[in-house]
Amino acid sequence: MDILQSALSWFFSFKAFVMLPVVVLVIALFSRMKPGTALVAALQLGAGFAGIFLVYDAFLGLLKPAIEALTTTRGLNFPVVDAGWPPLAAITWAGWLAPVSILLVLVVNLGLLFVRATSTLYIDLWNYWHFAFLGALVLSLTANPWLAFAAVLVLAVYTMKMTEWSAPHVSREVGIEGVGVSPFSVAGLLPWAVACDAFFDKIPGLRRWNWNPSAAHSKASAWGQPMVLGFLLGVFLGVLAGYDFRRTAELAVQIAAVLFLLPQCGGLIGTSMSEVSTALRERLAGRLKGRTVVIALDTGFLMTNASVMTTGLVLMPLALGLAFVVPGNRMLPAGDLPNLISIFSLSVLIFRGNVIRAVLAALPVVAAFLWVGTWMAPLITRLGAQSGVAGLASGGVQVTAFTDGGHPVRWWLLELFTGEPWAFAVLPLALGLVGFAWWKARHAQAVTPKTEP
Repeated sequence: MDILQSALSWFFSFKAFVMLPVVVLVIALFSRMKPGTALVAALQLGAGFAGIFLVYDAFLGLLKPAIEALTTTRGLNFPVVDAGWPPLAAITWAGWLAPVSILLVLVVNLGLLFVRATSTLYIDLWNYWHFAFLGALVLSLTANPWLAFAAVLVLAVYTMKMTEWSAPHVSREVGIEGVGVSPFSVAGLLPWAVACDAFFDKIPGLRRWNWNPSAAHSKASAWGQPMVLGFLLGVFLGVLAGYDFRRTAELAVQIAAVLFLLPQCGGLIGTSMSEVSTALRERLAGRLKGRTVVIALDTGFLMTNASVMTTGLVLMPLALGLAFVVPGNRMLPAGDLPNLISIFSLSVLIFRGNVIRAVLAALPVVAAFLWVGTWMAPLITRLGAQSGVAGLASGGVQVTAFTDGGHPVRWWLLELFTGEPWAFAVLPLALGLVGFAWWKARHAQAVTPKTEP
């Protein structure tokens, strides 16, 4: 076990933009792509993800000082620190549960694929930490490893199905066949988005409202473009933080640059995965009797979609505003604030690029992130200290993560596996949402363009 954990810990010490190209290169060669073509596709994928990581780090480096200055200048008191998702991943890989969970989920995925229970090939090994993190939380509260592994498998199978059901939306909105959205934090919200879309269709007036910057025929003004919205976000944060004119202008232009660069990086990922997924489908066509294999991929390739970028940018100031009004919240979003672009990217596709619907559906979820993230802070801080994760072992400060630490679906599953009665009480509602999403995925309404009523 120690050897296995050491080997896997070494492997997962590499960034996702190193691991994924290796996995994709193996798949490309298995799919009988020419070695040179396979190598270029793998490197394009790695370069795209590396670029997104670099740009996101720069984005976070711009936002965090502004938000800290905002807190100081306005005399605000938010004692829980939003450190973002990386500490949660570090907590996960530090435990013995993670390596066993990875092997277990891989075996289950391949088994489900070949017995036709799913079409998802979950190659996004980095995002396995989402499954193992739930297991680590359950283990810390129950000291029952079997219950922890059960939680891991339930979350993994759920995510595989959501990834599978996301593929038609990716195909329709982005034009890439055979690829689904992989992270649980994103794909896990699919039933909510599908239900909200159906609900919005029933509301007179609202069902006709449509702001879609990603549409090919869109005539949106410059004010609706992600780069311009990024500039305005920079001005907004600079003014709230009390920056002078020079520093506000620099912040605004830098954020605008971030929003220009992200789609360029995402384009590399989309190009490479389109080639690899096509080759894999052809290679497995006979063995899987014509079934489409859905390759699970992180959300970087969706950064080319203008509606995805616009929705995330609109939600950032709204999330800061909600932090002041959500009862029980003790956290101001900072480390995970840029992650709003990624978290609601699949929802935007489900809403066919309609930013109005995406924002309306996201607001209750953002409020839940704030409340649950605050509630989870003591547990996350304690696990971080026990794991020796840098930044979480110092006393006196509670740490959480806005989106991944506050994800309502993972919190509900944690409460379910630790035996909380309320979690069992809402189980029929949760199953109903998943069942409705399954029904929509089985019918043409889920993938065909809508016409105006």
